Amino acid sequence: MAVSDLQRAEIDAVRSEQTPTRREVAPALEEVLYEAIPVLDHGFVRVIDYMGTDSAIVQAARVSYGKGTKKVNEDAGLINYLVRHRHTTPLEMCEIKFHIKLPMFVARQWIRHRTANVNEYSARYSILDKEFYVPKMEHLAAQSKQNHQGRGDVLEGAEAAQVLEWLKNDSAQAYEHYEQMLNMDAAGNVLDENRKGLARELARMNLPVNFYTQWYWKVDLHNLLHFLSLRADSHAQYEIRVYAEAMLDLVKKWVPITYEAFMRYRLGAVSFSAPAMVVLKKMLAGEKITQEQSGLSKGEWREVMTALEMPLE
Repeated sequence: MAVSDLQRAEIDAVRSEQTPTRREVAPALEEVLYEAIPVLDHGFVRVIDYMGTDSAIVQAARVSYGKGTKKVNEDAGLINYLVRHRHTTPLEMCEIKFHIKLPMFVARQWIRHRTANVNEYSARYSILDKEFYVPKMEHLAAQSKQNHQGRGDVLEGAEAAQVLEWLKNDSAQAYEHYEQMLNMDAAGNVLDENRKGLARELARMNLPVNFYTQWYWKVDLHNLLHFLSLRADSHAQYEIRVYAEAMLDLVKKWVPITYEAFMRYRLGAVSFSAPAMVVLKKMLAGEKITQEQSGLSKGEWREVMTALEMPLE
């Protein structure tokens, strides 16, 4: 369960409030503001606050005094130009703040993007919930033989069942020992009056990285789109990709014109190196060329051929 009954009540209470503002808002995003969007088995993504819309990007680019009188298609043309040519500073005028609940190993991968403001739940101060991520059967895969940081064939049958059992049992036992070391249960009740218990900052080190943590993550639109270009990509690890996909849908509600430009020129686009462009020009001219003749490495050649949906020879 992504949110508890108490958390659901808190979300409903804050969503019921109405606050007048002179600022331009994104109506579609307002509809889901504060709402917890489920991700994985216990995770979620929530928008807590945001500043700016597509109009703010246009306003910044034109340095105008207000929303302006330009037509929507003219604004779209400008935003398309900005995204296409990577003129990013106008996009930095928009910011958004998320509340995210995610497995610790996903958080450690996520935090490598050092362009956001982050405040994480403290296991020194509070007791972690008994919530840990267990993949679905179809996401249990062996190590890829080609990609040293990716997955290969999906595990099946008894082998997959054994892995799931280990993951569940090891996590449950780790949490049981965590509670015993704290001498407290998840509700904060003392287990044994005659024991003091280990400090929370020490007891937490027993928990595996599939346990859930939470944080507030505030970022400007330019850096958010860079994050999404990497993590919403089909090559990204599944467990972080599903968060990126949920956030991508929120970007569509927030800045729909910028979203369309991003999908067209960034996420749905491919970049080629200068040597690869030479190869492409020769191929377009009808010249047959092999990897050995191209001057490209085997890896880059494979990437180019895959992008062009051409057979590897």
